Amino acid sequence: MDFGKVITAMVTPYNSEKDKVCKKRIHRLVNHLIDNGSDGLVVAGTTGESPTISHDEKIKLFKQVVETNQGRAKIIAGTGSNNTAETIAFTKEIEAIEGIDAVLIVAPYYNKPNQAGLYAHFAAIAEATTLPVIIYNIPSRSVVNIEPETIIELAKIDNIVGVKESSGNFDNITKIITETADDFAVYSGDDSFTLPIYSLGGNGVISVASHIIGAEMQTMLRAFDEGDTKQAAAIHGKLVPLMNTLFIAPNPAPVKHMLNRTGIDVGHLRLPLVPLTDSEITTIETAFHNYLK
Repeated sequence: MDFGKVITAMVTPYNSEKDKVCKKRIHRLVNHLIDNGSDGLVVAGTTGESPTISHDEKIKLFKQVVETNQGRAKIIAGTGSNNTAETIAFTKEIEAIEGIDAVLIVAPYYNKPNQAGLYAHFAAIAEATTLPVIIYNIPSRSVVNIEPETIIELAKIDNIVGVKESSGNFDNITKIITETADDFAVYSGDDSFTLPIYSLGGNGVISVASHIIGAEMQTMLRAFDEGDTKQAAAIHGKLVPLMNTLFIAPNPAPVKHMLNRTGIDVGHLRLPLVPLTDSEITTIETAFHNYLK
């Protein structure tokens, strides 16, 4: 399955007064993202504040995104946890929602499995579902790194179709790209690594910044595809400071602020995440002002 090049890890919009997942704001956000460069959407991932969204809220969120999407973008549901049995049960429940194209399964966090445990976790989930599975390797949050050899072995399982790589290790990422089949997708999990990983043979990015600059990211990748590497590099150079500024505070606080600031209301953050400080707001808004010059 082709998931596209720019996939947005979507924030979860809330009704600020009632602290509920907001259908009206979901509808507007999904349309905004699709209209501005998103080929696909990851729903209820880290950027979607998945640890603070209840099971029932996630089901509601998935259904509302699918309803608005109408088949335009690929929809990837975040269903992973550090409990293999619960991940399997939730993933099987998600299969019943028509319009979900794949699931994103994060590396188990906190319980620190070894490589054999990581392989067994993902293999068991893949065996239990008919949906395509994308692995999410993010050692900065999960503590454990899924080594390239483990990902290469997992890629041999029919419905494990890709990886979101947030390890930042280009040697490992190169090894995965080189030693997996051509139809195994490797996505950057870090916005600023989008072009470097794409130039190594990766498939694109699962992005936070694409909430704001998805169209520009598509232009960058299109320039690379057309052989204009100098233009792609110039766009990359302009986008990277902006991308990095979106991570000066815990994600998704900065991107939610900028969406609200630009008129795409997505509401507040849920604790333990807190709003930006005045200093952080100044830094982020200055970066956007400089980008727009």
